[in-house]
Amino acid sequence: MPEKEITCIVCPIGCKILVKSDGKKVDHIQGYNCKRGVEYATNEALDPKRMLTSSVLVENGEWPLLSVKTSQPVPKEKIYSVLDEIKKIHVKAPIKRGTVISKNVAGINIDIISTKTIKKNKS
Repeated sequence: MPEKEITCIVCPIGCKILVKSDGKKVDHIQGYNCKRGVEYATNEALDPKRMLTSSVLVENGEWPLLSVKTSQPVPKEKIYSVLDEIKKIHVKAPIKRGTVISKNVAGINIDIISTKTIKKNKS
């Protein structure tokens, strides 16, 4: 049974949690100080996910780039697929914060959302 040491990032303590797992279920876990650490380490061992932030090109905007994020955490094995799709996105100003820029990116039912408002260039 493989062991994995995971540093918990849920709070500032940064517990070093040792997880024994077969990839489908956790058999043993130790080194945590709270329930949130158990949940974090379990998720990290069985189904790691990350929120992605990036930027996309803006046409005719007061800024050349628009910051974006995923609507929910992305499975680690899909991160590069999502980033490849984000690289292809171009938007036209104006764009409002919270606008869905791309739906169902990489076919994983996660959207790309703007995190900034960009006005149209005045010139």
